[in-house]
Amino acid sequence: MNHSLYRTQISLEPDQHRELVKIARQEKRSLSDVIREMLNRQLAERKKRELAAAAQALLPDYADDKELTAFTALDAEEFHA
Repeated sequence: MNHSLYRTQISLEPDQHRELVKIARQEKRSLSDVIREMLNRQLAERKKRELAAAAQALLPDYADDKELTAFTALDAEEFHA
């Protein structure tokens, strides 16, 4: 990895730790690597939900204001210089 990592301490429940260690051993990876991967997936899912919620919040504006979608019809057209 070419980026810096921050050391942090977390407390896990015994079953969480057991499962994470099991995964790390099966995949021949470090416990930290497994946890980082799971965190990255969770953060990506959270971002996806936030973007979907933002799009839903803007939907009424786009439905009511035709100016916001005026150029949509041009998206399929090819332009030549």
